[in-house]
Amino acid sequence: MERAQEAAQGTPGRLDGRIALVAGATRGAGRAMAVELGRAGATVYVTGRTTRGHVSEVGRSTETIEETAELVDAAAGAAGRGIAVPTDHLEPEQVRALVGRVDRERGRLDILVNDLWGGDVHLDMGASEQPRMWEMDLDKGLRVLRLGVESHLVTSHCALPLLVRNPGGLLVEVTDGTAEYNRRYRTPLYYDLAKTAPIRLAYGLGEELKEYGCTAVCVTPGWLRSEAMLDTAFGVTEENWRDACAQDPHFAISESPVYIGRALVALAADPAVARWNGRSLSSGGLAREYGFTDADGSAPDAWRYLTELESRDGPVDVTGYR
Repeated sequence: MERAQEAAQGTPGRLDGRIALVAGATRGAGRAMAVELGRAGATVYVTGRTTRGHVSEVGRSTETIEETAELVDAAAGAAGRGIAVPTDHLEPEQVRALVGRVDRERGRLDILVNDLWGGDVHLDMGASEQPRMWEMDLDKGLRVLRLGVESHLVTSHCALPLLVRNPGGLLVEVTDGTAEYNRRYRTPLYYDLAKTAPIRLAYGLGEELKEYGCTAVCVTPGWLRSEAMLDTAFGVTEENWRDACAQDPHFAISESPVYIGRALVALAADPAVARWNGRSLSSGGLAREYGFTDADGSAPDAWRYLTELESRDGPVDVTGYR
């Protein structure tokens, strides 16, 4: 009965007793994934650099990891729990301390999510023309790669020895764009590298994790209605987000962070998740596979829409894509 009710509500399964670590859970997709893991019954360690006493270089003091942990608790009820651990994932000693704490307190790690980013502040993604690689500030470019690639490597290096202790562990790399879509050059070069690397990381680590009975995948949300996207890019809220379509009609294909959270839970709850090992997956594609929906009951498929959009003329029409 409970599973039938969950299916009717567009939610994807239970994870009672599982231990998860969401690295980069301060806001956006990371926060939503942590909350949905908790809602499904998992205990979730949430990490990030912005706390109630410290603001990271991203500069958004309104979202903190403590708040994320509280949201996990509220969603989980008695089933799961959110635990905030301030961590800079470019500092190996901090990450080792984090993993050591998970080991001491839980003795296992079932789900590792690498949602580490924060590079947007070093890029001007809204510019009509992006700089060539040699024209961009080198320090900013290298910082983007550290935040978007090195942080993932440090975290996996420290946490995978705990994950592989038990068969069934799941590593989730998070990026922007599917492998198909990211065949395009996504300027500037540093951004292209940062968002292509997690796809390759999932493929390579999938090969290395197979012998331990564990799985690695790369997942991407579509056009995500993150806090920054809503208030900074468009000046709207989740309640009136459709008003932003007047500025960009294609925003009609966007999705709430809940959607990628449900995608993660669907993967983690699937006893046959190993069939996806090494693959690049999207929230929209996984919704077609598992039958969950976004918070409003729709099922947007942004990357299919954006890919096929290039071959279409005429007015924006998301019919058939959500």
